Formats: sequence, structure tokens, C-alpha cells
Amino acid sequence: MTVLVTGASGFVGAAVSRALLARGEAVRVLARSTSPTRNLETLDVEVVRGDLTDAASLTAAVQGIDALYHVAADYRLWTLDPASMFRANVEGSVNIIRAAAEAGARRIVYTSSVAVLKPHADGSPADETTPTTAADMIGPYKLSKFKAEEAVRALVAKTGAPVVIVNPSTPIGPGDVKPTPTGRLIVEAATGKVPAYVDTGLNVAHVDDVAMGHLQAFDRGEIGERYILGGEDMALRDILAVVARLRGRKPPRISLPHDLIVPIAWGAETWARLTHQEKEPFVTLDALRMARKRMFFSSAKARVALGYDPRPAERALEDAVTWFGQNGYLG
Repeated sequence: MTVLVTGASGFVGAAVSRALLARGEAVRVLARSTSPTRNLETLDVEVVRGDLTDAASLTAAVQGIDALYHVAADYRLWTLDPASMFRANVEGSVNIIRAAAEAGARRIVYTSSVAVLKPHADGSPADETTPTTAADMIGPYKLSKFKAEEAVRALVAKTGAPVVIVNPSTPIGPGDVKPTPTGRLIVEAATGKVPAYVDTGLNVAHVDDVAMGHLQAFDRGEIGERYILGGEDMALRDILAVVARLRGRKPPRISLPHDLIVPIAWGAETWARLTHQEKEPFVTLDALRMARKRMFFSSAKARVALGYDPRPAERALEDAVTWFGQNGYLG
């Protein structure tokens, strides 16, 4: 079977590609000419150049494929150009899924995100049925993914495209070359640069479990359904404590009120705009707004329907810290 993967130069896409190769599939990956090559160099795949926002460039990529895993996304919690994020995440998703379906792909797995779901105010885990609207989305990334999933669902309803949707939580583990916003936090914590924390929480999942969940969704998922691919709910305090212990450091003890950090985030964003900085500031206003709720989620549906079986979150953190250390991110 010939499988096309988008986003294979990135964190989750590379993990999905590794899982497919381990299963013996012939993997083709779509990559822009400007995509980083580090992850691609470790994969025995066919590379086709193209751009999700250029529908015509996708013709060669989808030629003769049996399946598509559309993992690619512009994943940043801050950007100088929100419009480009919407083009990539919304228009790009429609372009590649439509092209794959017209090329005869018999099954398509679309990687959405728990970012499209509204966390419960009381900290209890949200699931696939939690009522959520566009007004609940914080920042351009979340809104772009919300609009993208809406557009994908509309395409399925209109054309019958054979799409199964997966919603990863917070993937952590080896291969985070960029790194992602969460990966940056782990690197900073591992190097002792996070002296304090805010009262929030994340659902931590090993990236290789999330990748396997994609394959399980392909095998067992129902067309049009979505499945949260999560792991273990953890307070940020506990995440930082695990990272500190793995590095032989003392964990941060100071809990900062959210409002105390707002001026710092405002200043960091203002400086980034004034200097036309593309790199995301370490702390942003949108990230602080998100952190006011514990972003906890349930993977019960995926466990029952797909056989999804994530390992403990501490293993994901351990593997991430080990990989970052081995690859020069920790100094």
C-alpha cells in the first residue's frame, strides 16, 4: 500500500511515518522546498515537493496513493501573520484531502487537535462531545484548527471523502526538532530556566503512542468520527518536577498568579512585533489565557473503539529529555 504523509518533516508527522514504515508500508511524504530536512533524513521515504496552499502542486503527491495521513499544520501559539496560518491549516487541509479523495485514496486520517475542544472550567476531562464554538477558541492557532476541522467535516458531508479525524492532546517524546511550544518548555525546564510556574495542566501523550493511534484510526475508525489521542492529565507543576528530577535539578517551587505575568507577556509580544521577530516569544498573552484552565481530556473513546493504549506520561517526558540531551538542545 502506498501511503502519503504530510508534515513528515515535523514532530508528529515523522512519528507517524516511522510507524508506517515499521508496518511495511511504502511511504511518500509531501514537503515544501523550505521544509527542514532533519527528520526526513532519518526516514526511508519518497519525498515529493509541493505546498498545501497550492492545489496544483499536489497532483504528483497524490498520484497512485491508497491512503493519506494529513498531519501537517502550522503549529504556533503566536504569529505575526495569522492569515498565513489560516491558509495553511484551513485551505491547505481542504486542498490535500480533496486531491487525495479524487485520486482514489480509500481512507484518509486527518490530524486535528484537542485545541478545537473547550476544556471544562472545573478541570474535569473534556471529550469529543464537549460543546464548543468558535467563540471559545483562544488565539489564531486554535481558531484555525477549529475552522479546519469544520471545513473537513463539510467536505466529508458534501463529497463523501473517507476521512477519520484524530485529535492529539500534547505529544511529547523524541524527534521534536523544531521544537514545538511544549518541547521548548521542556528544554527550558531541563536547563533550569523555568524558576516558577502557573497553576495549569496539560494532557501529556507520548508521540509514538499518538502515531500508533493514527494507524489504529485508519484501521478501525469510523468515517466522519473523531477520536482524542491523549495520555495522562498532569499539572504543570508535576510536569516540571519530573523534568527537574530527570536532570538532577530542584523543581521550581514558586507558583505565580496569572495576572502577574501578563505585563511580561505583553512586553515580549510588543518587542517581537517591533523587531519583526518570527520566533514565538517564550510567554504570550494567548498562552496565558489558555493556562487559566487545565487542559485535561479523555481518550476513553479511542481506547474502546480503536484499541488505543498510551503509556504513562512520565515515560514520554523521560524519552523527550533523553532525546533533547542526546541532540544538543540542553547545552
